[in-house]
Amino acid sequence: MYLGVDAGGTFTDFVLLTEQEVRIHKVLSTPSNPAQAILQGIEELGLNSAVDNKQLCIIHGSTVATNAALERKGARTVYITNNGFGDILSIGRQARKELYNLNAKPPIPPVPSELCLEIETRRDSEGKLIRPLSDDDIEALKQKVNDLKPEAIAINLLFSFINDDEELRIQKALEGDYFVSRSSFVLPKYKEYERGIATWLNASLGPKVKNYIDHLIEQLNGCPVSIMQSSGGTIAAEQAALRSVNLLLSGPAGGLAAVRHIGEQCHLPKIMSFDMGGTSTDVALMDGNFELSDEGSINDWPVAIPMLKMETIGAGGGSIAWIDEGNMLHVGPQSAGSAPGPVCYNKGGTQVTVTDANLVLGRIRADAFLGGGMSLDIASAESALDTLASKLQMSRLQLAEGIIELAEQQMVKALHAISIQKGHNPNDFTLCCFGGAGGLHVCSLAEKLNMKSAIIPQNSGVLSAYGMLKAQKQRQFTKTHIIQLDDISHHQLEQLFEGLESQGTKELKLEQVGRQTIRSERSLDLRYQGQSFTLNIPFSADQTRNIADLFHHSHQQHYGHQLTNTAVELVNVCLSLTIETQQSNDVICTEVQNDATTQVIQLPSIEKEVTILQREAIKEGETIIGPAIILEKVSTTWLKEGWCAKIDQFQHLVLKKHEVIVQ
Repeated sequence: MYLGVDAGGTFTDFVLLTEQEVRIHKVLSTPSNPAQAILQGIEELGLNSAVDNKQLCIIHGSTVATNAALERKGARTVYITNNGFGDILSIGRQARKELYNLNAKPPIPPVPSELCLEIETRRDSEGKLIRPLSDDDIEALKQKVNDLKPEAIAINLLFSFINDDEELRIQKALEGDYFVSRSSFVLPKYKEYERGIATWLNASLGPKVKNYIDHLIEQLNGCPVSIMQSSGGTIAAEQAALRSVNLLLSGPAGGLAAVRHIGEQCHLPKIMSFDMGGTSTDVALMDGNFELSDEGSINDWPVAIPMLKMETIGAGGGSIAWIDEGNMLHVGPQSAGSAPGPVCYNKGGTQVTVTDANLVLGRIRADAFLGGGMSLDIASAESALDTLASKLQMSRLQLAEGIIELAEQQMVKALHAISIQKGHNPNDFTLCCFGGAGGLHVCSLAEKLNMKSAIIPQNSGVLSAYGMLKAQKQRQFTKTHIIQLDDISHHQLEQLFEGLESQGTKELKLEQVGRQTIRSERSLDLRYQGQSFTLNIPFSADQTRNIADLFHHSHQQHYGHQLTNTAVELVNVCLSLTIETQQSNDVICTEVQNDATTQVIQLPSIEKEVTILQREAIKEGETIIGPAIILEKVSTTWLKEGWCAKIDQFQHLVLKKHEVIVQ
């Protein structure tokens, strides 16, 4: 049995896959101890005996690393670097966040100056040793580290991506007593600031992640656990702490793995994904596949680790509506989370949220939330909206509609950023909405983007957890090797790739992959000589001679010009190793709600009668005409007037504008 688990800010989602069925479940998250919600869900699903017998395999999207980084609650970490470079993480790139603010506050240094240690050793840009590292230097360093009493060590020496002998010696001297990360393992790339931040993040997050994973595995009686990585692949829990910085987008990456699968299943190569949960919304664009980026960030720190390219905004179901000093209404980014949650949860929340607004508008049914497993207090929500509306001198319904409109405008802005601003026409794409709150806004967002079609996957409210089951075991490796492309031979490139493949294969074999085939995807980061930024170009053995032509073409596509008389330079060698998952068969969910009757009601501010029906009651090929509310256990879809919906052969809900309906 396989269990996909997505621990979100408001809900923790579960998808259980057996040979006979798929089962889904949701529980409120426990941010102070995420494992508590996971164990609660396992118990409620009746899986305790499977855990006792070690018959359960868990694939988990974790927010432990993300939250620790956002809240600056990482472990106390000593940063070790070359003499004269101790301030590099504080200086950064000197990019000013507020260019015209004369009283801007300086950012808090990632590592306090007293925890930055320098050591007398040096290699040049070709990796040649200039100043050897003596045993006395290492002993003196150990004493300084012991005096500071850290939990973790980050080692980042200049040009260690070429030769990491000194980093390895320091690691050997300190590991055992401390959690140690070295830059030549975490991110063997040039740019010492970005490499240093990644190494420091990995070190400071490592003990937190390790403690969490060790506790979770202990509670699960040693059942195998894999963790989702930011790149969209999984890593064994036992190895995850060593690569904690790779887990920063662990949860959202699961949803994109599922969307990629749906695209292949439904022959939809162009999809804009929209994942709206209780705390935030994540959007991404798939044009054949989702892009990876090494230009991510968290807390204004660059994260140069390969991760799926997405935009995240603080607009979810739990986003709070508030009034500023100028009496203007805002929504988010603050969220009510799972505790106290929206007012309608009746758990002590007093601030109006997007969920409260949808409930008051009738789009969420108080008696059908989570399949009737959680009752909502509509009277409390109405009272809270009345209080806020009186301050704005408007009616309750006007305020509710205003909250929805403001939240949707933020979502549209994010969708514009990944499409129109990147040269893509949204009308060429299908909008794929998921997450517990995604279906409530799908039609409005599609209209604002002039999109004519959308898809709401089966069990969309837990799609990220489902994506964990579709994700593959994966490793991403990058190594800097700066040289003119014409000056490196095919044999030399093969040697570089083989070195990365050897390292990756060793890691994957630790996950007991058996005789499964490891798929290798090679690529090169190239640039024109003198440029700072690179373009990633796929590479295969038969492309050696025309790789420069592919780069020129890609540069033309991205920037509108090419410099054919300028030398092309190799910067990084990149490798992706992937193992196909075993749990890839599709099983239609067998859960059906008890009440499959259809109702017709009148909603406020909607002239036409609104049909309410269970999604499970819709037959394949049957057309549902909006306005309608389509209920399911883990989400609700608001089908606006002018839209229709059909269930396809894969049980996905396909939405179309009326004028493009095929009868």
